[in-house]
Amino acid sequence: MDRETRVYAENHFRGLQGRPPGGACPPPGCVDFIENPDSFSYADFFKGYLLPNMPCVFSSSFTAGWGSRRHWVTSSGKPNFEHLLRKYGDVVVPVANCGVQEYNSNPKEHMPLRDYISYWQEYIQGGYFSPRGCLYLKDWHLCRDSSSEDVFTLPVYFSSDWLNEYWDSLDVDDYRFVYMGPTGTWSPFHADIFRSFSWSVNICGRKKWFFFPPGQEEALRDCHGGLPYDVTSPALLDRRLYPTREHCSPPLEVTQEAGEMVFVPSGWHHQVHNLEDTISINHNWVNGCNLANMWHFLQQELCAVQQEVIMRACSGINFEEFYRFLKIIAERRLLLLAKGMGPDEVEGEGGEGTVLGPQQAAFDIGRIAEVLASVVAHPDFQKADTSMFSPQPEELLRQLEEVVVTTTTL
Repeated sequence: MDRETRVYAENHFRGLQGRPPGGACPPPGCVDFIENPDSFSYADFFKGYLLPNMPCVFSSSFTAGWGSRRHWVTSSGKPNFEHLLRKYGDVVVPVANCGVQEYNSNPKEHMPLRDYISYWQEYIQGGYFSPRGCLYLKDWHLCRDSSSEDVFTLPVYFSSDWLNEYWDSLDVDDYRFVYMGPTGTWSPFHADIFRSFSWSVNICGRKKWFFFPPGQEEALRDCHGGLPYDVTSPALLDRRLYPTREHCSPPLEVTQEAGEMVFVPSGWHHQVHNLEDTISINHNWVNGCNLANMWHFLQQELCAVQQEVIMRACSGINFEEFYRFLKIIAERRLLLLAKGMGPDEVEGEGGEGTVLGPQQAAFDIGRIAEVLASVVAHPDFQKADTSMFSPQPEELLRQLEEVVVTTTTL
């Protein structure tokens, strides 16, 4: 991040006056397609899509050098089952049954990858049918669970990733996933965890995306207040069941081709269908641009469940964990500034590189300070036992606010 981009971003959030960022819906069919990595900078992405919280699609040129695109795909563009079996056959993976609804998701089981690929091959041979149902390998933590090969290189546009930075520092989890499944597998209507951003790359195959900008999902609630499981279902045409459906704009539809990369903005509900046998790599990520959305979401969760223990079970994080998340990222940014690291942006071929220089660190600290001030003032956080925290939340906030003042002219 350069200084001009940082100032632009700080002015953007100053204009929001504490409101979480939303996202307007572009005209139908107008999701921007980014063609050339050499002419598209981090600043271009940051200003054009990350800050305004708008989707876009990157061409296959951005992922042309990835190992997974060379090794996981046959010359005919199909999944390379032989390579996957040789490399990962014994790895146990999570598999969802797309034909069974469990609340607004699908039940999962675990099996070795070789068993799933055997099922997949039989499914294809059976004319894309199996008495076992339509099974979809989802949320496989390949990077966490395996000594993975040269699978991918993180694009610079997504490198300010606090969520995975936090979990990597604890060495217990991550939000990096592999999905793979036959034609017809799909993910039901949802918004991503913590209202994170996400990116998704088709290693092979094609996907159809249905996007709804923040707020549009409210018009899709049924007469009991529930969100739909499948936005393509004819049931949504029943006005008795979905009395406000007519107030929802048509979804923004995107067909993602092999090698292409989709940026999913924060809080955008979506539904995704595999149009062919497909393998994809997906990351969820949070940074200063959607931190307020994450905090707003956690407050909504607390209002809905009223008990922190239930809140952690539902959303995966409670207020104390959220403070630890802010604390770790804040301390890492303070250390970076203390070391005087530069340069701000080092881009390599195809948009690869890092953006964690002093301007990015100063921007991050400002965003953390604003959200932490709201956390410290929240009545339910004030009831929490923070005696074991070091530094205390109020002290960390004071440190950050001092740095915000001193880095104004950085």
